[in-house]
Amino acid sequence: MSQQLTYHAPEHARDARFFFRYEQANARTEYLPHAHSWGQVIFVKCNVLEMNVEGQRLLTPAEFPIWIPPGKQHASYNNKQAHFRTFNIAASLCHGLPDNACLLKVGPIVNAIIDDCAMRQLLVAESEADIRLCEVLLDQLSKAQQQESYLPTSQDKYLAPILQALEHNPADNTTLAQWAQRVYTTERTLSRRCQALLGMSFSEWRQRLRFLHAISKLEQGMTVQNVALDLGYSSASALIVMFQRQSGMTPERYRQRAG
Repeated sequence: MSQQLTYHAPEHARDARFFFRYEQANARTEYLPHAHSWGQVIFVKCNVLEMNVEGQRLLTPAEFPIWIPPGKQHASYNNKQAHFRTFNIAASLCHGLPDNACLLKVGPIVNAIIDDCAMRQLLVAESEADIRLCEVLLDQLSKAQQQESYLPTSQDKYLAPILQALEHNPADNTTLAQWAQRVYTTERTLSRRCQALLGMSFSEWRQRLRFLHAISKLEQGMTVQNVALDLGYSSASALIVMFQRQSGMTPERYRQRAG
């Protein structure tokens, strides 16, 4: 049974131009739907965060913060224990950011500033130096590449049963041609629908799914070899290649950084 939490805005939320929060949520924790008058960028530090923003499902690993515009109702669910930080921006300063909720592909400058603020446990940017840091952060976020979701979904009559089956069993190595036979269509049709409705190939979608599961298993302390076998890979090296492609680092490096 999940634990349900209600969001409580900090006292300084209405008056501050920029403020931060640092939170830890236990496994199987649900934040009930809520909205606020400021914009919010959520940085996940471990595991995977699942959010619903006005009916839009956003699933993200630690590398992609989530942007939520002012006034958008949202809720979240954490299957595993999650650590996250939020950078909150007054609505009057959000004009350069997207109108809709999305993931942001950020660079090392953004992560360095967030890490510095977290290390100092900065809650409100009040000094001139901290305000300048937040303005740089805002500028970098405004320029960040947008993604609708790290792992998009579809209700398409052909794709939906395939994606659902893989989410339940990410180790399934059934080929696209074999899936096509099962859902009574052609491989070419499925390939086209993946690109049109998911914005990526079938193999890329399955890699992303396995990457999300690999993160969770690594943080549970599983060895790279066992994670590889659990996710349908024939060797640890195959998992390492996929993991580096998705995150830019090896599984062991990721585990060390998360630790």
